[in-house]
Amino acid sequence: MRFLIPLIFGLGGFAVLVSLGLWQVQRLSWKEAILADIETRIAAAPVAVPATPEPEDDRLLPVTVGAEVTGDPIRVLASAKGFGPGYRLIYPVRTDSGRALMIDFGLIPVEAPLPRMTGRAMDVTGNLHWPDEVDGFTPEPDLGADIWFARDVPAMAAALGVDPVLIIARASDPTVVEVTPVPVTTDSIPNSHLGYAIQWFGLAFVWLGMTVFLLWRIRRRTV
Repeated sequence: MRFLIPLIFGLGGFAVLVSLGLWQVQRLSWKEAILADIETRIAAAPVAVPATPEPEDDRLLPVTVGAEVTGDPIRVLASAKGFGPGYRLIYPVRTDSGRALMIDFGLIPVEAPLPRMTGRAMDVTGNLHWPDEVDGFTPEPDLGADIWFARDVPAMAAALGVDPVLIIARASDPTVVEVTPVPVTTDSIPNSHLGYAIQWFGLAFVWLGMTVFLLWRIRRRTV
């Protein structure tokens, strides 16, 4: 009996921790499949912008459009890996078919002047997106300084007087040399399941080691 109770708790705890590790391995496979599907969707052949794009059905849809910049941009404070802090430039454009929408051309450094874009015509390839960046902690836009703190598609569209359709530019012809494109990727989607699995398996073997040590101590006391 002296050995039985610690052994039951030891093996039971080990089994629970291992099962949690295996669950995270299953979650890892599930998340990798989702990411692969998203990457395939992002990189698919671009199509024309749908007549009535839907935020759920058309999110990340690759599109190509001929457009002319029609006004000054909205500046959204942001940053990117390898770039640092800057402003995303969201420009109002009119497409060759006459539609008014928005294009996120990418980042400029915070100290850089706004490029002269109004009147430029170009062909743009990118992805439709409705970023989920607004929460209860997001400040309201500083309209006096012309700085926004998140890409709120409906609010930006209302401010620019265009349809609530945003294209994240991947490339343009001619190239907008003043702006660094920040195309949509899966990099911002968290996938920590491998790390969690390693932690659970590590805890399982620590638990097993402690159980063996406890049984050894009990045995020594009974000798």
